[in-house]
Amino acid sequence: MSATKGRPAPAVAVVGGGWAGCAAAVELARKGAQVTLFEAARTLGGRARAVDLDGRLLDNGQHILLGAYTETLNLLNRVGVDPKTALLRLPLQMRYPEGSGGMDFVAPRLPAPWHMTIALLRTKGLERADKMALARFWTAARWMGWRLDTDVSVRTLLERFEQTARLQRLMWTPLCLAALNTPPERASSNVFLAVLRDSLGAKRAASDMLIPRLELSALFPQAAARYLAAQGGSALTGAKAASLQRGPGGWLVEASGAEGRVFDAVVLATPPAQSGALLAPFIETAELSARLKAFEYEPIATCYLQYDAGLRLPLPFCALLDAPEQARFGQFAFDRGQLDPAQAGLLAVVVSAAGAAAALGQEELARAIAAQLDAAFPGLGLAAPQWSRVITEKRATFACTPGLQRPENMTPLTGLVLAGDYTAGDYPATLESAVRSGQAAATVILRGNRSGGKNGSLSHGAGDGTSASVQ
Repeated sequence: MSATKGRPAPAVAVVGGGWAGCAAAVELARKGAQVTLFEAARTLGGRARAVDLDGRLLDNGQHILLGAYTETLNLLNRVGVDPKTALLRLPLQMRYPEGSGGMDFVAPRLPAPWHMTIALLRTKGLERADKMALARFWTAARWMGWRLDTDVSVRTLLERFEQTARLQRLMWTPLCLAALNTPPERASSNVFLAVLRDSLGAKRAASDMLIPRLELSALFPQAAARYLAAQGGSALTGAKAASLQRGPGGWLVEASGAEGRVFDAVVLATPPAQSGALLAPFIETAELSARLKAFEYEPIATCYLQYDAGLRLPLPFCALLDAPEQARFGQFAFDRGQLDPAQAGLLAVVVSAAGAAAALGQEELARAIAAQLDAAFPGLGLAAPQWSRVITEKRATFACTPGLQRPENMTPLTGLVLAGDYTAGDYPATLESAVRSGQAAATVILRGNRSGGKNGSLSHGAGDGTSASVQ
């Protein structure tokens, strides 16, 4: 989308500065569009950003990426962030503290599928029956192409393939919670299988676990804003879109703190409920608006605990045996000091699908997690941190349930498309799905500009027609 053949470069508004919106803005700017990004918050990044807690800059949720996140990794390179230094790359693993009753599974750096075969043979903490069950499941999943004709819950899938109770507790349930942020009893098997297909079932490097060394705002959103400015675009923060109006000249975007402007096209990259509200005034999108407002959500809580700077866990991150009914809520613990020396002694503990944990007060949840860490790592004195804070995203992700119908990027309105990790795709709500959706939204607009416009895409100068998120 460039100013070629006598046509000026179209002006495109991207409403929403999360990872999907930033990805769309970068792709559009790369192809020559005049891009203005509107973000209601004072910082970019949406649900994957840094926040200031008592003078500390911490992520609003600890994330793990996968080697399979090809579009995210390519995008980081494009905006000048080197994934090799910005991310700690570790082989696929599910490791519990020694003596905690868990397992120790680490995939060696061997070509697929040998990395999985050898890892299974070497795994400690699983009985022979557990390993045989896992091998059967793996073979069956590959044979059926990593997809069911009729979607069912992950729990039903695991029972159908006779996965042992221990294997479900130590491996499949933690993976399901980490990837889909939805309990196995309600999580989609087809989405879960798609994650396994593109990570554990692909090349060995695709299964690697990538842990950000940088805070999330610096990892991508800030770099995206710099890239956008270098291409002549702009990112406006503190600018909440109040309304979208169509007219003969295009789309009028009215946002707080910004002068109303007319654009040739709009990428709507806000959360589903907010997008639904912005689409509600248009007859053509009444059904779509209702669908977006009806999404259900799952929370994620991240508990940060500061200890003496000399503290160091045996591993950069590890799994924890959770039992909410026994006030053990943490599922994964991260030693931030092994990722960033400036955060020495800081631990981050993640609680996915955190409904029960979110019902507690912050201080009560922090105490419970500190006690859980102290029991998991005896002798380190983790029961009494120097400082602790809990960040809970109540709408961290959509509930990834069986058969959920997710909307396409296109809408019935010419020149307006959706972007977000909730749009149609194989993956759950991850950074990768957000990036892919943003790029797909940009592609719809770019294709429309070249081809003269299709339903929901941009035809430059035709704004008078019809009118207004990874893992």
